[in-house]
Amino acid sequence: MKLRFKGVQFQILITFLAFALGILVVLISLQNVLIKPYYRNIKSNTAKTVATEIESILESEEISQASLDKILSTAISYNVCPIIYYESGKLAYDPENLGASCIFNQTIRLSNETRIRPTREGTAFLSLVDETNNEFSQIVENPKTKQETIIYGTKINSQLVNYYLFVNSPIDPLDTTLEIFTSQYFYMALIVMGISILASGIFSKFISKPILKIKSSADELAQGNYDVHFEGKSYTEIEELAHTLNEAADKLGKVDELRKDLIANVSHDIKTPLTMIRAYAEMIKDISGDNPEKREEHLDVIVKETEYLDRLVLDMQELSKMQSGTYELNCSYFNIKEKIDEIVMLYQGLIDEHQILLEVECENDYTVYADEIKIGQVIANFISNAIKHSADGTKITIRVKKRKRNIRIEISDNGSGIAPEDLPYIWDRYYKINKKFKRSSNGSGLGLAIVRAILEAHNMEYGVESELNKGTTFFFEMEVYNEIDE
Repeated sequence: MKLRFKGVQFQILITFLAFALGILVVLISLQNVLIKPYYRNIKSNTAKTVATEIESILESEEISQASLDKILSTAISYNVCPIIYYESGKLAYDPENLGASCIFNQTIRLSNETRIRPTREGTAFLSLVDETNNEFSQIVENPKTKQETIIYGTKINSQLVNYYLFVNSPIDPLDTTLEIFTSQYFYMALIVMGISILASGIFSKFISKPILKIKSSADELAQGNYDVHFEGKSYTEIEELAHTLNEAADKLGKVDELRKDLIANVSHDIKTPLTMIRAYAEMIKDISGDNPEKREEHLDVIVKETEYLDRLVLDMQELSKMQSGTYELNCSYFNIKEKIDEIVMLYQGLIDEHQILLEVECENDYTVYADEIKIGQVIANFISNAIKHSADGTKITIRVKKRKRNIRIEISDNGSGIAPEDLPYIWDRYYKINKKFKRSSNGSGLGLAIVRAILEAHNMEYGVESELNKGTTFFFEMEVYNEIDE
């Protein structure tokens, strides 16, 4: 597979490696900076611990061979060198047998450049403790080994005799220690980096795999395959993305289907009257030109088809203008019951022709504020649809219900009904429940799309309820104005 430097998998890999490397660098830096003071602090605490144990021995018993053996055993176990003085400065315990690491039998140089030999200058050595409030601590250099060593001194107040105790503990060479740590960290770094590469490779592949699948499916979608399915297993965000893309693909499929239907249906709507106009014009030219009766009949057909084309173009222009948001409503106050009665009167001939019983249920005269012509167009479209889908002798009901500050206007029929899967799409342009397109004899086929545009321009709630073979109810809501503001 081609390596993509900006790809998710490569970026995760680099991020993991940089993170692991950064941690190693921080650890090594901290180790180099902190190891010396930390090690010295440990040695200082060791010296104090030994001094405390020896102090407890001297407080409990006098200097004797048994106590000296205990002191020697303690010193050896902690790898330190003790020296004990009486208060007078005379040696009570001389560590002459503890080897080169013991500096008390050598001339040492203190931090103030004072040179002193503890075994010969006891009084001067004791003054170091007296000058520091009975507790002295300092790091000096061992003259023989050239190693750093820590000296800790304290005054012991026992019941019989007061003692001065000094302990020195060599500090092992830090350079050697650091070299060991550096060597260890080098191998540790190799191991950690190897593990990081392996882990990041597995992890990045695990994360990028569903993303790459989604990308592959998106490529298919871009090529026009709206049946593609997006899979997004693993993480919640990826699953949500896949779900959103699946919904988008489904909607794009619907839009594409509607687009195809729109092109086919508009083409059919335009082609049919054009064909009729051409055919009847040729008939007038070739056959009925000298026959007034036939000529008038043929011209009526041409005029009718021309009017249909004009109505189709006007409806498409109106719908386009309203959906673009450039249409301006001409709102005013009017009585909704009077408007309904007015529209019912326009359809009375068609209602009587089909022997339909139409009832209007409206308890009060409600004043509303809207574009009266457009709201009339909405009501007319709903009544027209109800008549069109109702059998002869059935009933259509128009109800006006009060709902708090709003009224709900319903137009119900007992017709063929609409399937649940078709309900969300009936407002779309040229959507047909029966895909075998048939041109409307008295409309452009854009009625419900225009209704939706009008109601949405008024910010009104609207909808449809229907059951197959039981009937359909279209409704919308309007705000009521009991008092008209002049």
